[in-house]
Amino acid sequence: MMKKGMLWIGLLGLIMMMAACGAENSGTESGGEEEQETGETGESGGSQEASGGNGSEADLEIFSWWTGAGEEAGLNALIDLFQEEHPDITVENAAVAGGAGTNAKAVLATRMQGNDPPSTFQVHAGEELNQSWVAADKMEPLNDFYEEEGLMDKFPGELIDMVSQDGNIYSVPVNIHRGNVIFYNMSVFEENGLEPPSTFEEFMEVADELQAAGVTPLALGDKEAWTATQIFENILLGTLGPEDYQALWDGEIAFDDERVVEAAETFKQMLGYVNEDHASRNWQDSAQLVSEGEAAMINMGDWAKGYFSNDLEMEVNEDFGYFAFPETEGNFMVISDTFGLPSGVENEDQVKQFLALLGSVEGQDTFNPLKGSIPARVDADESNYDEYGTDTIEDFREASLAPSLAHGSAASEGYLTKANQAVNIFVTQGDTERLLQSLESARSQE
Repeated sequence: MMKKGMLWIGLLGLIMMMAACGAENSGTESGGEEEQETGETGESGGSQEASGGNGSEADLEIFSWWTGAGEEAGLNALIDLFQEEHPDITVENAAVAGGAGTNAKAVLATRMQGNDPPSTFQVHAGEELNQSWVAADKMEPLNDFYEEEGLMDKFPGELIDMVSQDGNIYSVPVNIHRGNVIFYNMSVFEENGLEPPSTFEEFMEVADELQAAGVTPLALGDKEAWTATQIFENILLGTLGPEDYQALWDGEIAFDDERVVEAAETFKQMLGYVNEDHASRNWQDSAQLVSEGEAAMINMGDWAKGYFSNDLEMEVNEDFGYFAFPETEGNFMVISDTFGLPSGVENEDQVKQFLALLGSVEGQDTFNPLKGSIPARVDADESNYDEYGTDTIEDFREASLAPSLAHGSAASEGYLTKANQAVNIFVTQGDTERLLQSLESARSQE
């Protein structure tokens, strides 16, 4: 009991610290969740204030940080679909705005510690789910549910592994975002006679030509450090391959491994091509540099595709194109939002009815076109998705999946916080040895 109590104290303190820092930031976190401090009310229910949470009087309380335009529309569409099928169940959209998701996580930690869980809540597949909530005995296994709903062969086995611990499955993936993708301004590439690079060497050659032409090669907005961490994790994936990339986070490969050192040096070289004002920009600001032609490329999760298409009104494969991060063709840096069954909820049957909708073809094809993501299921209706979506769906089905560090899947929240700090220092100082020592030290403290 003492050990579990200490775990909770540490977890709660960490998440509250992250919320305090996150509230200062603008922009979004993984999945492109836009920060909105206004707490606007959605069509299917109001956003809950980030100051606390006393539970819900509704039959089903759905907790998330989806308050941005596309994600809110997707969630509301899911809720509307659920209420059409279950008109007798009252639903509350208990989304918490602000802090790029950290406000919601702080509220959730307080409620879970107080044995007042929402009916179900958004959590990233991987260690954010497993080390934060499964390890604390706060989630119920869903093995029987998966069998009853016929889901075992509807998600890739690697994805099911990411939402599993010790042989039990703990959540249902509703979407997939890809982290190892680079979006680029097609006019800039055409004007300079360039083709998308597939290797690190080709990337540096293209970047040199762009720089000589007066164009920033790579847009970065690391006002929030995860954007730079995402670049580094993709370099690691390209250098190590998916198996050894996973082994790195499992502690089976040291950070002084010559390949990891090589990746850090590549990271340093790549940072030499970013915009000088990167530290004052969030990812949307840096994406605008690409849309305006001031920068040529950006490595961002494919929520940026939705931003280019919906907010900046750019046409895919006309105004902007996309390609796999160098050296990662055939691999897929996966970021997945999931929902599970918290321990102690009184409406277990109703939660499972909602999870069944989340995991269904109809539910995923209702939500994802609005969110800008692709379905987690392998049998979704591709006619609901544009060319980028269908290309990504095909890659997802065939590629080797790798869990994102930057978005909470590869390591614990505590480790990610320290990793982001180490990367933030590296971006400023460029000290490769210090970066790798900090990452190794943080792992030894886990």
